[in-house]
Amino acid sequence: MAKIPYRTYLTEDQIPKQWYNLRADMKELPDPMLNPQTGKPATEEDLYPVFCKALAHQEMDNTTRYVDIPDEVREMYKIYRPSPLCRAYNLEKALGTPAKIYYKFEGNNTSGSHKLNSAIAQAYYAKEEGLTSLTTETGAGQWGTALAEACAYFHLPLTVYMVKVSYEQKPFRQSIIRTFGANVVASPSNTTEAGRRILQADPQNSGSLGTAISEAVETALTTDGCRYVLGSVLNQVVLHQSIIGLESKTAMEMLGEYPDVVIGCAGGGSNLAGLIAPFMQDKLLGKADPRIVAVEPASCPSLTRGKYAYDYCDTGKMTPMAKMYTLGCEFKPSPNHAGGLRYHGMSPILSKLYHDGYMEAVAVEQTRVFEAATEFAKIETILPAPESAHAIRAAVDEALRCKETGEAKTILFGLTGTGYFDMTAYTAFREGKMHDYIPTDADLQVGFDKLPKLPGIQE
Repeated sequence: MAKIPYRTYLTEDQIPKQWYNLRADMKELPDPMLNPQTGKPATEEDLYPVFCKALAHQEMDNTTRYVDIPDEVREMYKIYRPSPLCRAYNLEKALGTPAKIYYKFEGNNTSGSHKLNSAIAQAYYAKEEGLTSLTTETGAGQWGTALAEACAYFHLPLTVYMVKVSYEQKPFRQSIIRTFGANVVASPSNTTEAGRRILQADPQNSGSLGTAISEAVETALTTDGCRYVLGSVLNQVVLHQSIIGLESKTAMEMLGEYPDVVIGCAGGGSNLAGLIAPFMQDKLLGKADPRIVAVEPASCPSLTRGKYAYDYCDTGKMTPMAKMYTLGCEFKPSPNHAGGLRYHGMSPILSKLYHDGYMEAVAVEQTRVFEAATEFAKIETILPAPESAHAIRAAVDEALRCKETGEAKTILFGLTGTGYFDMTAYTAFREGKMHDYIPTDADLQVGFDKLPKLPGIQE
């Protein structure tokens, strides 16, 4: 039998022509978003002031199984897709495991991550509607970079609110975002009412994704011809990122393979949901039963230690409320946290699947994450993003368990991006200056106590 190649590429014609909407096959749908003013289920029209209409429709569409990818979006996809499915032969050898380890590599584009898959789609729909500018937030900077790249392609001005601690730690992320023509603002800032309010209460506030979202949404609501776009969490983003899993499944079928375990890092949930989409479809329809594992940082453990409850998607409480696993919209990760997995909540789709037992979740400390990242870089020659390294850590642990048991499992994980803008964190790890932070139960309770009280829904 011929050896499976190190890298398997689909042809350009095999790039999916449709995204897959996982909600169409879920046994039970996530609970509806709630309008923050009325407390009632949000309608598509309620979203129009924030999102462009096509994206608002995708956000609320629970029934359309496959959504056509516009030709203009697919043409830009062809610049960097299909992305390779890689066999980690060297890692397998180094671990001495009988497991077969595959990873889907999404870092081979200028943004350096999977985020471009949704950025292109969202910028396209905004341009089609005739909008004149966009706003967004970014944590570690991958989403801001990707959206700046997509907006440059479609000639749309963009303002990016970047979490202040990341803004300060990653100056070259700022630089590349500006290179693509976007404006970058450290959040919280004095440019919005939400930012000023937070700074007045805490002048040294290091920022959070919830805060940056509040500033971006406020700017969209107060600027003519402007809308807000988000890089994770939302149903529309999960839809766009399904291209990762669709390509992965096709490539594995070409190799005669199917994963026993699918592993992805989890912050807001976009890359994980995209990777697992067609495999979760098989699970939901009873065609196969792969284990699905979400890996999150121990410093921001929304799935493993959060509450399944309605919460605001932003710190300023301007966005709709979503039923999700959450640490509370005012939760702020430790500034020592080096990855981009900083969001207080989790995708409502993933939250529902996890709550209903279709997937697992583990939380890992960042020193163990960077240990795995460093070894992976030495062995497989790709410097992974800290976010991606969470999945690497879990994949390595799974492969080592296979070594102990003798099980020859097939493992698939998502290598969501590269870590070339994360050298401050790599340096801190190498020099022994990186420390783990795990919030106490009392720390988390502060956020839980502030969850919205919704009579008849959530007391």
